Amino acid sequence: MQHQMTYGTTTIEYTLIRKPDKKDVSISVDMYEGVRVIAPDGIEQVQIDQIMYNKAPWILKKQYGFREIEEQVSHHEFLSGEKIRYLGRSYRLKVTKQPIRTATLQFKNGKFSAGIPIHYNQEQQTEKLKNLCIDWYKAYGTVKIQERIKQYSKLMSLTPYSLLLKDQEKRWGSCTQKGELLINWRIMMAPLRIVDYVVVHEMAHLRIPDHSEAFWSFIKSVIPDYEERKEWLRVNGPMLNL
Repeated sequence: MQHQMTYGTTTIEYTLIRKPDKKDVSISVDMYEGVRVIAPDGIEQVQIDQIMYNKAPWILKKQYGFREIEEQVSHHEFLSGEKIRYLGRSYRLKVTKQPIRTATLQFKNGKFSAGIPIHYNQEQQTEKLKNLCIDWYKAYGTVKIQERIKQYSKLMSLTPYSLLLKDQEKRWGSCTQKGELLINWRIMMAPLRIVDYVVVHEMAHLRIPDHSEAFWSFIKSVIPDYEERKEWLRVNGPMLNL
């Protein structure tokens, strides 16, 4: 359930999760999932508000640090010579101006090739090629992740209803009540072992909807080194962007 609190002139939004077996209140701040508060069923909202108020300076410091990281991430201009990441590797981009009506982008022989209309200025080139690159990630990523789902379905005895790669600013993936896997297209820049972690994580939610000990034990039975992969994503995730 979504909540918010005010600290000075700043509003802090957070997700509150109540668990009957929880004995105290825990707070986490994540670049993509935001602020999450897990609290016992019996604790009053006013007590949670006070704890959040006391923790506000720490929360804001963490959020400020995330904003600094985002500002340091270099964004593509989509010029010849730039490199585009796919499954943990970087591939060079070649851009040529051509007498065409609209821009094109393809991946062939280990490199990205783009054609742009002669009349495009730099702003148009960057915007159009960025959108084409995102479309490429979604299309190729869908094929690749479907392959991974097929492999892990056998190991986990679970099969999602459907798969969709989309833009998700605050999370790497999610699993709906209908069994749909929604995956952040940016994960296709990461090494395959990290993609696998996200896929297995969301598939595990088909059986266990929360992040209980049983959930993480199930993940570990499939990916024994999941904690290492999870940490890689926490550290390097902000860099997976265009």
